[in-house]
Amino acid sequence: MSHIENTVISSWKVKRTYRKGNPMSASEKQLASIARKRITHKEIKVFVRNPLKDCMVKLCKAEGLTQAEFIEKLIEQKLKQLGKI
Repeated sequence: MSHIENTVISSWKVKRTYRKGNPMSASEKQLASIARKRITHKEIKVFVRNPLKDCMVKLCKAEGLTQAEFIEKLIEQKLKQLGKI
């Protein structure tokens, strides 16, 4: 009987509030990350042939690059080659 009473009493305890506010959900974290990136970056949406994409993924994995870093380097190399930067 005392066990039941202890259970009831323990549920009365007020939980400590999260001191930094409510934690963000996964979708809120993603939106915040995208908002921060938009300050310094522009989005590019492209379609490439499957074999090219597959080769790029393998190369990125081998070199330890993200796909975005790989594409940025390609664009930068080409612009330097053309004397644009």
